Amino acid sequence: MTNAFRTETVTLQGNPFFLRHWGDPSLPPLLMLHGFPEYGGAWADLAPLLAHRFHCIAPDQRGYGQSWAPEGVENYTASALLADMAELIDQIGAPVTVMGHDWGAAVAYGLAMFKPDLVSRLIIANGVHPVPFQRAMASGGAQSEASQYINFLRRDDSHDLLAANDFAKMRDLFLAKMDTGWLTDEARAAYLVEWSRPGRLKSMIHWYRASPLRIAEPGSPLTDLPVLPVERLMVRCPHLLLWGERDTALLPESTAGLGEFAPDLTRVTLPDLDHWLIHQDPQTIADAVIAWLGKIQS
Repeated sequence: MTNAFRTETVTLQGNPFFLRHWGDPSLPPLLMLHGFPEYGGAWADLAPLLAHRFHCIAPDQRGYGQSWAPEGVENYTASALLADMAELIDQIGAPVTVMGHDWGAAVAYGLAMFKPDLVSRLIIANGVHPVPFQRAMASGGAQSEASQYINFLRRDDSHDLLAANDFAKMRDLFLAKMDTGWLTDEARAAYLVEWSRPGRLKSMIHWYRASPLRIAEPGSPLTDLPVLPVERLMVRCPHLLLWGERDTALLPESTAGLGEFAPDLTRVTLPDLDHWLIHQDPQTIADAVIAWLGKIQS
């Protein structure tokens, strides 16, 4: 029964959220938070490899998959996204280990920073803390250039453009400049099902539209960023950062200075993997997580 899989729909803040579970519910919980443009099923490669140590729980987050997807951009603020997962952790039984990828990492960092009593350990796979990421995007350098696609996503009509011709532009954006060997025909079909749910592509992109992060034009750094209080943005629990170096969307500079905000930080650099590392080599990711757990528990 170690790798037993099941799904359920739970109520969070009065609204339905779809969850996937792997492993024995008596094991310590691992909350797994997906990014864009994925859904909870994105963890299906990795979760079974961790299910001997954890009860893995992967929600479709707000606006994604089979979970609640309200219409307006105002429903996708960071505080709203954090509130969903905070209530889920309360239902699971705090504290829990939280793992996030891409936008899921933003929620995971928010939980660790602002709800530290809910998070015992933080695992991030190619995701970014908001301060180093904002600094990098504001610099006018390589990360600013790499993040220009966000300006396109924030357009009012981006969801329509991406959905045209059977999601042709969406597929191009999803896979741009990165390894696609992991994406089987079956996986492609599953993503198309999720993107095709009524209103979902629009609500997924609302995460970008609601974000206050700013992006400089290449060569024109922003010089008016607010000074943020470091103390309020600290990750005080043990923190593992798994980083695929071939990521072309999130560059290494987007994590520069992370140690300032995470005093108990362990970095594992994976030179042959990119942004989709949890799919490309789930066994290596699982092995790194288990090895780190052994070190911090010894």
